[in-house]
Amino acid sequence: MSRHDQVRAIQWTGDHLRLLDQRRLPTEVTYLEFEDATGVASAIADMVVRGAPAIGITAAYAVALAARQRYRESAVEWQALLEADLQVLAASRPTAVNLFWALELMRECLAGVDNDPFDALLQEARRIHDEDIAANYRMGELGGSLIDARKVLTHCNTGSLATGGYGTALGVIRNAYTRGVIELVYADETRPWLQGSRLTAWELVHDEIPVTLICEGAAASLMHRGDLGWVIVGADRVAANGDVANKIGTYSLAVNARHHGVKFMVVAPSSTLDVQTACGDDIPVEMRPAGEICEFQGRMLTEKAATAWNPAFDVTPAQLVDVLVTEKGVIWQPDAAKIAAHLRN
Repeated sequence: MSRHDQVRAIQWTGDHLRLLDQRRLPTEVTYLEFEDATGVASAIADMVVRGAPAIGITAAYAVALAARQRYRESAVEWQALLEADLQVLAASRPTAVNLFWALELMRECLAGVDNDPFDALLQEARRIHDEDIAANYRMGELGGSLIDARKVLTHCNTGSLATGGYGTALGVIRNAYTRGVIELVYADETRPWLQGSRLTAWELVHDEIPVTLICEGAAASLMHRGDLGWVIVGADRVAANGDVANKIGTYSLAVNARHHGVKFMVVAPSSTLDVQTACGDDIPVEMRPAGEICEFQGRMLTEKAATAWNPAFDVTPAQLVDVLVTEKGVIWQPDAAKIAAHLRN
């Protein structure tokens, strides 16, 4: 870890999984412990853990936990029992492609195991975790070298809380700040779960990086002032043509950035690039409960008869993305041909 990387939200303790309960931040730092896949799947769905890379890592550990439990139940039928756990995990968050990527890696690991699978699966989960952190540091270097502005804006949370550690978009910001380029980070509140105000601001303050919160609706006015150089965001899925699914509100930022001449960077590991999905129209967008925007801490914010449309994500067309950064390199003006060539390298 570096001075500006002090948080690990996913921890393997030796015999169980510990997850930082991100719903309680910033006022309370609480870790929850898990020993079975059902509990982990609920934690993913309930946003104890969130962020596409973190979801994938967490699911990988959950497969190891499930295999240990099922093998103890039946050394003969454990594979059939485990399949039900894999299905439960796959249904927990449908938009985050890293979830399915991680589950597929764990399935591949299982294919070579006949006896007790726990040790092999745990080793694979740890490998996925370690490689994610290494990839984040590499993306930080690549993206950070492109930053030429003192002030940047980010959306949602893309740091250590959303990954194995260090972060994707926040990894770029951490790198550029450490090198003395960035002096201030603007963070969108990111409604309705307030990942920006509760999580991103908490991470940046924790790591002594100056941060100023804004409402999403203030972003265009901030850009109009002329002192914002980059918008830097993560991604939950990138389609084959470069369309980007990310936290709701990202599309608006991209439109505003293009209008105001502010550069727009997407930072995501190559595991987030989904060549099986042709374009953004084919990306499944998770719909969240209406209560997330109609209520706050159990108190109604609107008339009960009012309905709500609450997508968790939106899709930003590739034409609005100036640069896509993965651990493999940098893609300027991403499109299908460039992404295909990038993944072949």
